[in-house]
Amino acid sequence: MKLTQLRRGHIAIKMKKIKKEHRTKSGQKLAELCAQTALDTKGEDVVILDVTGIASFTDYFVIASGRSTRHVQGLAEAIEGEMRSKRIKTSRTEGIREGMWVLLDFGEVVVHIFYHEQREFYDLEGLWHDAPRLEMT
Repeated sequence: MKLTQLRRGHIAIKMKKIKKEHRTKSGQKLAELCAQTALDTKGEDVVILDVTGIASFTDYFVIASGRSTRHVQGLAEAIEGEMRSKRIKTSRTEGIREGMWVLLDFGEVVVHIFYHEQREFYDLEGLWHDAPRLEMT
């Protein structure tokens, strides 16, 4: 968002709109975009879970692993950058400084990027075992 000064001292908020070609994309397509970006930056064991109707706060999880804390941070930065280039911003980002488990919340899609040991410990795939895994198209 950007604040701009108008005549007579009024302030207006200018919001950049999501690029036209991405406004109608489904949550699944956005999840696939996040997953593909993770794969393109050497993310490991990339999985998309459809948690529609199971979770009340999102429709899709994208889960990926990195080989090191720096790799986890790089994956998160790449995904966030790709989405930002489409004017889709995270509503919340957590864990980027530590690089052990990074969460990127895009609303319909929540991306989890783990250092491999953390992924095994928290076992989100096991926790959400009822959620179907999606094949990338």
